Amino acid sequence: MGLLTFKGGLHPYDGKELSKDKPITEYLPQGELVFPLSQHIGAPAVACVKKGDRVLVGQKIAEAGGFVSANIYSSVSGTVKKIEPRMTVSGNKVNAIVVENDGEYETVPFHPLEDRSKEAVINAVKEAGIVGLGGAGFPTHVKLSPKEPEKIDTIIINAAECEPYITADYRCMMEIPEQLISGLNIILSLFPQAKGVIGIEDNKPDAIAKLKEMCEKEERIEVAPLKTKYPQGAERSLIYAVTGRAINSSMLPADAGCIVDNVATAIAIHEAVTLGKPLYERVVTVTGDAINHPGNFKVKNGTNAAELVEAAGGFKSRPEKVISGGPMMGMALSTLDVPCAKTFSSLLCFTKDEVAASEPGNCIRCGRCVSVCPAGLMPTKLSEIADHGNFALFDELNGCECVECGCCSYICPAKRRLTQSMKTGRREAMALRRKKK
Repeated sequence: MGLLTFKGGLHPYDGKELSKDKPITEYLPQGELVFPLSQHIGAPAVACVKKGDRVLVGQKIAEAGGFVSANIYSSVSGTVKKIEPRMTVSGNKVNAIVVENDGEYETVPFHPLEDRSKEAVINAVKEAGIVGLGGAGFPTHVKLSPKEPEKIDTIIINAAECEPYITADYRCMMEIPEQLISGLNIILSLFPQAKGVIGIEDNKPDAIAKLKEMCEKEERIEVAPLKTKYPQGAERSLIYAVTGRAINSSMLPADAGCIVDNVATAIAIHEAVTLGKPLYERVVTVTGDAINHPGNFKVKNGTNAAELVEAAGGFKSRPEKVISGGPMMGMALSTLDVPCAKTFSSLLCFTKDEVAASEPGNCIRCGRCVSVCPAGLMPTKLSEIADHGNFALFDELNGCECVECGCCSYICPAKRRLTQSMKTGRREAMALRRKKK
């Protein structure tokens, strides 16, 4: 039987050999830590501490600002210096709590969850401030509370890690797979009719073998080897590969009977329920050809990104490009003076900025962008429509189905900025939709 996959996609150089064999090491931050109040999709959290307060590791410092929001916890012990706008990886300034680290790491006591009822488990996940750690940052308690829970038949763990260079999830699968399986079993306890599927790309054969061995006695969990192809880990692509069901931009995974969670998210659920530990740290990959010693680090939320570069041995040479996240969908950084938030999965540092070095040419109508688009769109046509500001037509031609994966820009021989135009078109078309409503 062939490997599970989806239509479209491509095979960029993955660069994972730089850090995949580097075990996770804990990094303890220095100086001040910055906790943005917007680290998730939804309403910003509301600070529940004030200047001068002493806080401990695992202490709640900001309350969820609504149902679609998430609590924020201190990752160090120290004193609240101020609450003020600070720069984040998005390039925007958002209100943040600044804590001066006292270096003592005094921790609040954690208590495992005794009551394992559905309501108690979902509340524990909510209380722990867990969000989608693959990059989207959607509050996990909302995802685990679909309108029709009885229709959920598949819980998918996204272990594809299809973005080049990132190896954080891979290291978690190799070093703490029992926590991943525990987290998946906790999710499965909420949906009695569902089975669990761990989808892993076949460029990680040792992780596939390890998890298959560990799941031999798990009646409700199977490991699904996926074809190595970007963007295999995108929600729609993964659901189609595993179940054969297609969803579009107006649907949720729950509409296809699925819930999709990242490896790191499942591990955070395990910690919240079995240990009573809230989300205040995560594994981050620091890599790229400009880094002296690429590696994987357990990083405290709020740590300054510049410190991670030093933790990885500093720069070999001054990088032309630094990215938070993967090279296909991550955010290019103009400064390293930004905090590592919940969705901060990697820091990539490259000696050359290949994108800036290439000058876009005229479209030669080769159709390569159409062949790789996982949404089955015509990026060359849609980007032209977006560039001309005809966002109503962009929407009419299904431009909002774009998943902003970057495949079209990557494959274009004329080096056209297709993805950027599609992003603009999508944003403006969605704004038009809201106005009409």
